[in-house]
Amino acid sequence: MQAQRISRQILGGVALLAVMLSAHAAGTIIKIDGSSTVYPITEAVAEEFQKEGKGKIQVTVGISGTGGGLKKFCRGEIDIANASRPILAKEMEACKKAGFDGTSVISGPRIGPNGVEYIELPVAFDALTVVVNPKNDWIKEFKVEELKKMWEPAAQGKITKWNQVNPAWPDAPLKLFGAGSDSGTFDYFTDAINGKEKASRGDYTASEDDNVLVQGVSQDVNAIGYFGLAYYVENKGKLKAVPIIAKGATKAVEPSLGTVMAGTYQPLARPIFIYVNAKSMAKPEVKAFVTFYLKNATKLVKEVGYVPLGEQHYDQALKNFNSKKLGTGFAGKNEVGVLLDELLKREGKL
Repeated sequence: MQAQRISRQILGGVALLAVMLSAHAAGTIIKIDGSSTVYPITEAVAEEFQKEGKGKIQVTVGISGTGGGLKKFCRGEIDIANASRPILAKEMEACKKAGFDGTSVISGPRIGPNGVEYIELPVAFDALTVVVNPKNDWIKEFKVEELKKMWEPAAQGKITKWNQVNPAWPDAPLKLFGAGSDSGTFDYFTDAINGKEKASRGDYTASEDDNVLVQGVSQDVNAIGYFGLAYYVENKGKLKAVPIIAKGATKAVEPSLGTVMAGTYQPLARPIFIYVNAKSMAKPEVKAFVTFYLKNATKLVKEVGYVPLGEQHYDQALKNFNSKKLGTGFAGKNEVGVLLDELLKREGKL
């Protein structure tokens, strides 16, 4: 079941178009797009929701990346955006201005003075996972400083071999696979590792589809990549997850449910979200879907390989949704190192 969900991404736009056409024929459709990291959760929820409704409501889930999904969301083209980072200030501004430049919106050709308003709903925690090929026998752990030496902008065209990062490693080509620039994972990783969002070398294999990165690393002994924990869990036989030593620390910590819950997997643990268009709440099917999502998240988040929030987090999220609590708890910027308890406080103060 889980493998089918994630591999379904590779069907691409043709399959999505077919589903949308059949949904229009059926009469009711919920449109979702955005993060490939959040995709496995939302797709799992969509499957269960559609089963319960016996196919009367169709849910389409695209994977244009967090940035790509929020662009569509702020143009009013979709009901829900999957996001592996908080909404940014420039996206908040785009949402605020939506509808006044002739762009289409879900509720009609023009919308009110507040543009596209939204409810921010954290749905899980992810342990952003650094992986190498299982035949790699020289990597046991990574220091954050070593990852920075590989991925920082200054490395472009210069750090091309493993032994240039650490002399103890082999004189072999360094093959890098990472998230594309429209990905929230790219934003978070560059901030956490390089110290500045979007600051990265550009000479690597990039994709918003994490399955492309999985395949790249699994086929090359000299490869390294990074993506959400669910994609590692799904492909454990093809990949090796590498424990991380945070700055100032001495002990390497593996990505797992336990280390994320304990707050010890740093700096690559992060909350992930869905954003709901406030006007879409007027659609009974959207309200039913989001309610179903939050009430079933614990089970389905675990099933696809992420870390569920606590019951109190989902209760707060449902309360925020039902009361139509607008805005974000992150002030328009990405933040590294937000813990579960801090997230709950922010949810209550949105």
